[in-house]
Amino acid sequence: MSEIKKHRHFILHKPYGYLSQFIVNGKKKKRHKLLGDLNDFPEGIMAIGRLDRDSEGLLLLTTDGKVSYEVLSNKYEKEYYVQVDGIITKEAIEQLKKGTEIGIEGKKYITKPCQASLIEAPKYLPIENRRVRNERHGPVSWASITLTEGKFRQVRKMTAAIGFPTLRLIRVRIGDVKLSKKVGEFFEVDEF
Repeated sequence: MSEIKKHRHFILHKPYGYLSQFIVNGKKKKRHKLLGDLNDFPEGIMAIGRLDRDSEGLLLLTTDGKVSYEVLSNKYEKEYYVQVDGIITKEAIEQLKKGTEIGIEGKKYITKPCQASLIEAPKYLPIENRRVRNERHGPVSWASITLTEGKFRQVRKMTAAIGFPTLRLIRVRIGDVKLSKKVGEFFEVDEF
């Protein structure tokens, strides 16, 4: 009788500068920081969705492809805190809420309506106190954006399209799972 393999799930606070993968083109490459550099995760582990190298925050990991597919569906909200270049206006926030035209694979795409709001700088989150640039380059502000879709670099493209390029992007929530732990820390859970 064969033993049923138990899938494993992890919640990770992805640091800035890491790729959301364990290998690059079939190999571990030394010039990139990979998630596997943070811990010896089990074989077959995968990131559910991705955060680009310059983004940080909540990342779910699993050995179960079905769970990955479910979480990536548009049933789950993904919330991001975004630091943008300039003082974002209420009009720009309204534009985000209604849908923004961005480019996806060389074609025009209108994002689905989403939740968006102005927020204060997130001092209470367990995030790295990292200054993206010097104040002499102009003011910055923060917004919360909650999506149910996840196109390639979507949040960055959305804020750029409304005239406020993203300087810093932090995913703080996926569904009911919220960002916790310090940067680079992770913990195992029974399910998401």
